[in-house]
Amino acid sequence: MSATTAPAGPAFTERATAFLRACFAGPVNSAITLACLAVLYFAVPPFWAWAVTNATWNGNAETCRAAGGACWAFVREKFWFSIFGLYPYEERWRPATMIVILVAMVVASTIRRFWGRWLLLGWAVAAPAMWLLMQGGVFGLSFVQTRQWGGLTITGIIAVYGLALGYPLAILLALGRRSELPLLRWFCTAVIECVRGVPLISLLFMAAIMLPLFMPEGVTIDRLIRVLVAYTLFTAAYMAEVVRGGLQAMPRGQYEAADAIGLGYWKKMRLVILPQALTVTIPAQVNTFIGLFKDTTLVVVIGVFDFFTTLRAALGDPNWLGFPTEAYLFAAGVYFVLCFAMSRYSQNLERTLRPESR
Repeated sequence: MSATTAPAGPAFTERATAFLRACFAGPVNSAITLACLAVLYFAVPPFWAWAVTNATWNGNAETCRAAGGACWAFVREKFWFSIFGLYPYEERWRPATMIVILVAMVVASTIRRFWGRWLLLGWAVAAPAMWLLMQGGVFGLSFVQTRQWGGLTITGIIAVYGLALGYPLAILLALGRRSELPLLRWFCTAVIECVRGVPLISLLFMAAIMLPLFMPEGVTIDRLIRVLVAYTLFTAAYMAEVVRGGLQAMPRGQYEAADAIGLGYWKKMRLVILPQALTVTIPAQVNTFIGLFKDTTLVVVIGVFDFFTTLRAALGDPNWLGFPTEAYLFAAGVYFVLCFAMSRYSQNLERTLRPESR
């Protein structure tokens, strides 16, 4: 018996014809399409002339002002500052190495065949190793205070460490909120609702100002550690509600089937319930991840210079005054690329984990 082959997708011309037919299907769609084309006609050519044709890619501020176009020379001049911040110039190989390790670990985490204990072990080794590499003070590395860390490096540290620590905590909070033990359920509910009930800025202020007041005399906690604690709690609270939604979406029969074969609570959750609950909530999880990633810009309120803040600080250079548009467009482009990559990966992961695709 011959195998059934899936029908081939429509040709490009067929898809284009269907797209045009949808754009002009009726007077309302036609009017909207024509309005969009008019906006593009009047907006794209001037923007192209400013951003590309008349742009300055090399030179100084005077060269940019004389050309009258975009001053990408400013972005080129401040590029490494936006990546490393105030990290000592002669030691920048350390954050560069840290970024390479971080990117390698993130990429490995997106490949399904690497999922398992070895990946967890890799993160367990890489996380403290990257921190020691940045901070120094060991193995002959000079000590660099965290207040000198900045740029895209600090954004990556806060986002990845916060999400990596907050995600398992979110699962525990979600399970605790659905627990049959009243005290555990009330405690998890109180943590989730209290954290979700205040903005991230408030948590950052409390971590920066109030947390040291509860420490014993002479004991101080690094400012970046306090930021990570607040960001991790904020991440866990929001992700816990997403995970709880997935748990509630599971049919009762799944729980009963796991009980029928004699699985204990943790095995039932690990092998049956959580894999399905986390799969059905992938879109909501990624949407929350993207929002939390962009929230890293709020750490500036307690003096931590993330990627966006370093670009704003670069605008204060007296030799490069007057080019905020280029800086903000560059920042928007970086954030868009990273967020779009997360979105596309989530769509691919959702298709891969869909039961009918297995």
